[in-house]
Amino acid sequence: MTDYLFIEPLDVLYLRGNRLFGEAGDHGEGLMPPWPSLAAGAIRSRMLADDGDVDLAAFAGNKVTPDGPLGKCLGTPAQPGSFRICMFTLGRKDDGKVNPFLPQSADIVVRQDGVDYLRPGQLHASLAIGADLPLLPVLRQEKPEKPFAGRWLNRAGLTAYLRGEPLAENHLVGLDTLWKDDHRLGIAMDPCSRTAEEGRIYTTETVALKKEVGFLAGVDGAAGCLPKGGLLRFGGDGRGAVVSHCRPDFPETPWQRIADEKRFRVVLLSPGLFPDGWRLPGLRDENGTYVWRGDTFTARLVAASVNRVEVVSGWDLARHAPKPAMRVAPSGSVYWLDGLEGEVAGLQRLVQNGLWPLLEKPDLARRSEGFNNILIAAWPRN
Repeated sequence: MTDYLFIEPLDVLYLRGNRLFGEAGDHGEGLMPPWPSLAAGAIRSRMLADDGDVDLAAFAGNKVTPDGPLGKCLGTPAQPGSFRICMFTLGRKDDGKVNPFLPQSADIVVRQDGVDYLRPGQLHASLAIGADLPLLPVLRQEKPEKPFAGRWLNRAGLTAYLRGEPLAENHLVGLDTLWKDDHRLGIAMDPCSRTAEEGRIYTTETVALKKEVGFLAGVDGAAGCLPKGGLLRFGGDGRGAVVSHCRPDFPETPWQRIADEKRFRVVLLSPGLFPDGWRLPGLRDENGTYVWRGDTFTARLVAASVNRVEVVSGWDLARHAPKPAMRVAPSGSVYWLDGLEGEVAGLQRLVQNGLWPLLEKPDLARRSEGFNNILIAAWPRN
């Protein structure tokens, strides 16, 4: 069972990525939305603090773990327990209920006069490209124009998207509806004297969420162990955020339609850590055809829209060292599959558990942090 937490910052947030800064005149860029590992670290740290009986230094050294259900939930830093972030996105309180917002996926194109989907199509025989897949996501329009980026799907938009229904302008909101960037001036401090270092002035981006907007985190494997309320240390400099339980109104995927039509889309809900680059775990090249094999199904990958590769890392508080830098398929990437054979229950389990069951050697630490989560959506009709 998934428990949902709503995290409301009390101040601006320092959401740093993996780009170093600190020299005179440097600019520290913010990362929005942040990686799900931010929520995993903040929530687990609060759970350990609430227990009160754990030697934190020994826990960080993988020497002890809490007793009872909390120990089964958290495990150790090297061997995490059942805790897993299964969703991490923005949410907003509307009439007392938290509604989710998801970033614009790679197959949504927002134009001046409407919203369209990219649709897999066959190129003309006179055109040749080096793509591995038989179809290419294309946009059909009368005249070329530059699309708008940075939109977020509201709940109505997410409902339409999962059903493969047409999207309208009122299904998406701009970034300024949810947050704004707030640039801050900083001065480097000497760690020994705790005085300002001459000439070490820099700027950094902070994120100021709008009223009633916060982060929505879904957590599996932590029933009865999550904080009931209170504060979290969240993001850079340990800024405060209020945490509370909620029950978001999350729309359902039309599973029966997918079973009938035998085609669907896979959408990365969080960055994908795949051993074969952009390719989904479980893909097999069978005589020039990419076949996706799950525990109770197979399907054929025919097209993909994957945004530019990103790199995730982070800071390991337990080891006081940076985490390994890993190349990922960005969240919002979309894969089109057809020829579904078998049970859609296998797809439902991947939505619940992420893509980790398809990996031979899953990274348990990154699993608990919320990477490799997906959504399954219907294939839009023409």
